[in-house]
Amino acid sequence: MFKYAKELLLVAYLLLFSDYYLDRLNAIGWGLNVLVFGAMFLALTFALYLTAYIRQALVRHAFALTMFAAAVFFDVYTRVTADYLRYSDFVSLVYSGGFIQEAAYQYRDAILRAVLSGLLLLFGIGLKPRHALFIPNTLRVAAPLVGVLMLSGLLFLRAGEGARGLPIMYTPLAYLNLFAYEALHDTVGPRETVTLARATPAVGHDIVLIIDESISGNYLDINAPFGVHSNLKQAPAGVDVFNFGYAASIANCSADTNVTLRYGGTRADYRRINSTLPSIWQYAKKAGLGTVYIDAQRTAGNLQNLMTAAEKNDIDSFVQFDQTSVRDRDMAAAAKLIELLNDNRPELIVINKVGAHFPVHDKYPDAFMAYRPTLPRGQFTEVADTGERNGFNGQPDDWVLYRNAYKNTLLWNVGEFFARVFAQANLNNALLIYTSDHGQDLHERGNPGLNTHCGGDPVEEEGLVPLVVIQGRGLQAPDWAANLPANKDRSSHYNIFPTLLQVMGYDLGAIEAVYGKPLSVPTADEFTFNYRFNARLGAKPEWKHIDLGSIVTPERAPASVASGQ
Repeated sequence: MFKYAKELLLVAYLLLFSDYYLDRLNAIGWGLNVLVFGAMFLALTFALYLTAYIRQALVRHAFALTMFAAAVFFDVYTRVTADYLRYSDFVSLVYSGGFIQEAAYQYRDAILRAVLSGLLLLFGIGLKPRHALFIPNTLRVAAPLVGVLMLSGLLFLRAGEGARGLPIMYTPLAYLNLFAYEALHDTVGPRETVTLARATPAVGHDIVLIIDESISGNYLDINAPFGVHSNLKQAPAGVDVFNFGYAASIANCSADTNVTLRYGGTRADYRRINSTLPSIWQYAKKAGLGTVYIDAQRTAGNLQNLMTAAEKNDIDSFVQFDQTSVRDRDMAAAAKLIELLNDNRPELIVINKVGAHFPVHDKYPDAFMAYRPTLPRGQFTEVADTGERNGFNGQPDDWVLYRNAYKNTLLWNVGEFFARVFAQANLNNALLIYTSDHGQDLHERGNPGLNTHCGGDPVEEEGLVPLVVIQGRGLQAPDWAANLPANKDRSSHYNIFPTLLQVMGYDLGAIEAVYGKPLSVPTADEFTFNYRFNARLGAKPEWKHIDLGSIVTPERAPASVASGQ
């Protein structure tokens, strides 16, 4: 029996995914397509068998580890999202690599199960062969390479589609091939300089874009009857707050949204615009503004959200909080913002907040634990996006605890943030736009999976964000109130970049011709978000329309929270 241990291990591993194969066969139906699928499946399986019989141990082990890692990656994604890993999802995950350490702990149970299953594959390939194979060793070494290249070619011809139902260890490797090919060949053009006309002098006031993290618009009191107290209803004297209500995000992944907010991509032309047109920093400098970026999420100068060194060169002040507790970084961002608003220097300030990125266990002080019962606390307070999830298996009761911890986090990182800014900052000569990068799937609908965003089959709440304009009452700015009734609950992230350019003094007609409509005019927005943002190789983006009539809102708040105490 030990003579055939390798074969038994490989067969056992492949059989673990029998439902995956059968689902694909049922979807294909009978006909020519099933013959093509069957031929590819057999070819890749045979290549896997040959890989296990490579004579040189070092080479065999290298292939074993590579295929093991790829299979675990695919398996974890499926376990977390309850969905298939598409090429666009793979690219989004690559671009979100800054969260890999945090995600590794957040989903450690799913990772552990995938690793334990993957050991069958690892040992099935890596163990020393017990009997001879009458196929030249050169062909055995070539087999896995040919298998990956063959699948890569199929995916290239089908715009990244075609791997569903095939042995999973090949899919991420083929995706990686496509990604590398695109990185080498997919150049859109050089970055352009600012050419839009301006009709006003240099800007004499601060312009602030606050991009929160994972704040779902349906969980704040400005939009939902029992939403979390945000302090956005309590503007100080001399300050106007224009709540544009629910808005559609650009995408349901952080990097996709953030890069588009900084470069102004439109629904119809985001790839070209994001790749070749000027950044918001360049426009700000042309308008006479200093530039400040406050990144509360990362430390040690690490860049995220597709920011490059070239882009960073246009930022005068790059702020991170290396020595600050994760729980307190949004408060540090508030303190820095207050300092900048009080220094009488006109600047463009862009903030990426910590917000409520998963898992939210320790992102708020005990004094803000208004919603109970909540998730266990105190074990991972100094890690930006991770935490203890004892017994969290995505069951309904688990999500109740998660939602309570999420709401406590909003009380702190949204409510207390704005309480401090409103109390201490001079807002007379400032205009602030507040939003979030995307919403959240907090599984109110009972849908499967452990993920909160960035999935390939999102619920509408993943693209639902708040959108608020805050300004000093005496500031010369567009008449937001004129079109607020028409734009409330009907605008999106795509209206923010043209709004920023308008308040910088750029010509409205020129702005609209390139970037679309600002919030000062009827936006006529499509109210959709892009969940296939990284559409590649001829594939098209996929848009999800948000129907506000179907949005789930929070349960009744505790009395202390509902009263604003």
